[in-house]
Amino acid sequence: MDRALRDSLAAVEDRHWWFEGRRVILRRLLEAQGVSGPVLEVGCGNGANLGMLEAFGQITAVEPDDGDRARAAARGIGDVLPGSLPDGLAVDGPFGIVLALDVIEHVEDDLASVIAMRGLLGPGGHLVLTVPAYPWLWSNHDRVNGHFRRYTRRTLSTLLARADMRIERLSYFNSFLLAPIAAVRLLGRLIGQDGAGTGLPPGSINMALLKLLGFEARLLGRSNLPVGVSLVAIARRASTPPQDAPVTSR
Repeated sequence: MDRALRDSLAAVEDRHWWFEGRRVILRRLLEAQGVSGPVLEVGCGNGANLGMLEAFGQITAVEPDDGDRARAAARGIGDVLPGSLPDGLAVDGPFGIVLALDVIEHVEDDLASVIAMRGLLGPGGHLVLTVPAYPWLWSNHDRVNGHFRRYTRRTLSTLLARADMRIERLSYFNSFLLAPIAAVRLLGRLIGQDGAGTGLPPGSINMALLKLLGFEARLLGRSNLPVGVSLVAIARRASTPPQDAPVTSR
């Protein structure tokens, strides 16, 4: 991800419906699962999630980009350290919660990354991931953002099983906007005008979209959603190794 895109995301991440809505969903899911810290966020960006996460325990965050790390540290929430996946996490565990929120799709070796994060969990600790869904949604948005892949429920569950993690929640989200987002991405692909779309919408639209994700958060309090633009997984560190999981193609 280039510097200009990082800076534009930093300017809107505290208020943009997508980022704020994701925080609403994650807060609801973490509360429902009864997870507790200490907390490590890997790839914390400018630190917009740290205020929400501090309710769950003492915060440590890791961010490889100097500018984003400085912005995150300026919030004064926990320790914000340099580091990167899969083998540059210079932090000491154990942690009760490790989160990588729209991070592992940016790393070429996602299995090594999940294994590295698992190694920082204490017994019974939880790994929380969000990732973009559906390879057929691949577009210039993914290229501009430096993605290596998009996931399905099956490929993400296989990845977690291979890393010796036992899934407690796995659901799609951003479900109600799947059809319009897919239409925009696919049309943009056809006409060669598929942008990254990182700006902040007008206030009324931003609020309406945030309320839509808030409604999804309430639905996720009761059940998983069958489709969506993104996936969220909460997995527990297994106490005994599971049987070998089959490898599925992405």
